[in-house]
Amino acid sequence: MSNTLACYALTPQGVELARRLAAGLGADVFAPYRLARQGEQGFSGLPPLVAERFHRYQGHIFITAAGIAVRCIAPYLEKKSRDPAVVVCDQHGRFAVSLLSGHWGGANRLARQVAECLGGAPVITTATDTEDLPALDVLAQQAGCAILDWDRIKDINAALLAGETVQIYDPFDRLPLDCGPLFTPVRPPHVRLDKPTVSVHWRHIEPADTLLRLAVPALHVGVGCRRGATSEDILTAVRATLTDAGLEPQAVAALASVTAKRDERGLLDAAAALRTPLRFYTPEELAEAPAPTPSAMAAQLFGVERISVCEGAALLAAGGEDALLLAPKTTYAETVTVAVALPECMADEA
Repeated sequence: MSNTLACYALTPQGVELARRLAAGLGADVFAPYRLARQGEQGFSGLPPLVAERFHRYQGHIFITAAGIAVRCIAPYLEKKSRDPAVVVCDQHGRFAVSLLSGHWGGANRLARQVAECLGGAPVITTATDTEDLPALDVLAQQAGCAILDWDRIKDINAALLAGETVQIYDPFDRLPLDCGPLFTPVRPPHVRLDKPTVSVHWRHIEPADTLLRLAVPALHVGVGCRRGATSEDILTAVRATLTDAGLEPQAVAALASVTAKRDERGLLDAAAALRTPLRFYTPEELAEAPAPTPSAMAAQLFGVERISVCEGAALLAAGGEDALLLAPKTTYAETVTVAVALPECMADEA
């Protein structure tokens, strides 16, 4: 079983609906042993099954009573940014109820898909949806931005529901919304932090009670490291470089290095910890990058005339000659070098 959706059913009618969802949406079917067919997973008890599978799937569909679903998932709920989507459907397929993680987890969208597949009606109860207002967590997800202040989302949504105007500081137009009576575009120094505000940027912006910060993934971090450097060494160096340069650590778009480091465990683990891609460039490619701080030792090691691994990798990852070097080569503990670059299209305020 390798789908991203799990569908649980308890009755013969429910299992038939689960099979329709498996065909239409690509869900894995879980049914009592007496009802499960080949290719489906049988179970004797639903709660222990859900305990094992809850965080393995992006979405869960329960063709059960809502109370059964609630009791099964309750012990494993964490927070909005981590909980998977949960939808509950009656065994006749008349209603598909978005129960958990409606916006960020996608349960509202999943409820609509389930309803369409079964010919029923989606039941969506999130306030912004019922009032036909944009949800900032959904907009952030669509824009590929990281949410830094999850507890502020409800405050911004409450302001929208109350008819208040929300300031939007989004100099790169990342959020897919039209600024009308509910949203006012602003730029420093005209941002008023006594009003509900959303900022969208790659710089580090200090938190405030009225401020929802979204991080734009625009920073390309070049890393050079000695053999055996640990992920902790690399992460510490990356975060220190970003902090010292006034850049947002959650705005990293990619790490980059030289091809000789493809199997460097510490670098691979650091990229995994940051949940970011890891790109590699040959010494010849790096030698062509306009890096201001070349290393004679690296040039001798890789057999090229001029090279800076971290600066060259950062610049190439960010677009090459037109990229802007925000943080030049910095060395940490004599084991890690770090540089940060930005694509030209994101550099209007750099």
